[in-house]
Amino acid sequence: MDIASNARRRSFLQAAGGLLLLKPETVFGSQANSTIEVGIVGCGGRGNWIAPFFPAHAGAKVVALAEVIRTRLDSTRRDLQVDPARAYWGPDAYRELAESKLDAVVIETPPYYHPAHAEAAVAAGRHVFCAKPIAVDVPGSKNFLASGLKAQEKGLSFWVDFQSRARPVFQELVARLQRGDIGNIAMAQVFYYAGRPWEDRSTPGMEPGLKRMVNWIGDRVLSGDIIVEQNVHVLDMANWYLGGHPLKAAGAGGRTAWTGTKSDTGDAWDHFAVTFWYPRDVHASFSSHQLTGRFSDLCVRCFGLNGCADTHYGGLVRVLTQNTATTWTGAEKDDTFTGGCITNIQNFVESVQNGKPINNAAAAVESNLTGILGRTAAYRGTAVTWEEMLASGEKWETALKLQWD
Repeated sequence: MDIASNARRRSFLQAAGGLLLLKPETVFGSQANSTIEVGIVGCGGRGNWIAPFFPAHAGAKVVALAEVIRTRLDSTRRDLQVDPARAYWGPDAYRELAESKLDAVVIETPPYYHPAHAEAAVAAGRHVFCAKPIAVDVPGSKNFLASGLKAQEKGLSFWVDFQSRARPVFQELVARLQRGDIGNIAMAQVFYYAGRPWEDRSTPGMEPGLKRMVNWIGDRVLSGDIIVEQNVHVLDMANWYLGGHPLKAAGAGGRTAWTGTKSDTGDAWDHFAVTFWYPRDVHASFSSHQLTGRFSDLCVRCFGLNGCADTHYGGLVRVLTQNTATTWTGAEKDDTFTGGCITNIQNFVESVQNGKPINNAAAAVESNLTGILGRTAAYRGTAVTWEEMLASGEKWETALKLQWD
């Protein structure tokens, strides 16, 4: 199983731009025992939530900020006590931050901008910590992978914040799957059910571009749609469990009428139903919605001849078999969201301090492309292969002015 998985992963990476093989000896020096200085690009909800974790849990210092909305920049600067001279505003703010004096760039902007922001950070010789997802289209995904490769060449850490992979209970679960506790996996059930994650944040008369920005999570171009922006969590878990990416997908989905509600904004779909075909004839049924919070869950279940792995992001993680020796409950509830993020930050900062780079660009891009594969199949209403999706040159474009008071 491991040999086959590694072969598929090598094939994917070669097609997407090359292998990521970390060589610590190429690091351009060590910063051991020094305080790591980071800059936050994006002062929205996620940026403000994650920024305090760097000093509180990893001993790093937030020394710079970049944002396109002035009021957000000023508010976050005051809260984090950042020097006004290190608060960058406007369309080139991310580049100015990356080229200023600091060690690492933390990217917490809408996914559409992640490839450009990561590229600028690596070009400036900065370590990169990036929110998922890493891009909204295939060209952007390839660009992000290229930045990951460039980071490797420069001896820089390049890390995408997938929380489940950082949690010991999920690591143990994958080890049990790989050793065959449930037998060969035949099928998987994957779903992400949630309520509407936002309400219209615009105000009457707001400039249209700013309205899109403040409501970016519901904007298909800025977010990648929910199957990429939100559902990538469980798709990443499925790829991890199954040892690679799907070969093809077919599906459907759509957008419900939100007229008259507080969530009537944007153009993102609010539900998907997709079948993914993985190697060895493994089928995964995937579905997601942002319709009602009355039943919310993030779940990946794998079924084999000997049992079932039943796993929930933030919840129950267990293996059920007919053998008491392999039946296992790893957690009734797990602090995946916050705990996984904190662990990722700690590992990232430690890697910078010790001069031992970490890089998960390949896995992050693979999972991102899995979401794009499912989205493409659902949009087209027909089966789409991985190769067809990967060959797509379709680039999603927008031209917002990126400077608002």
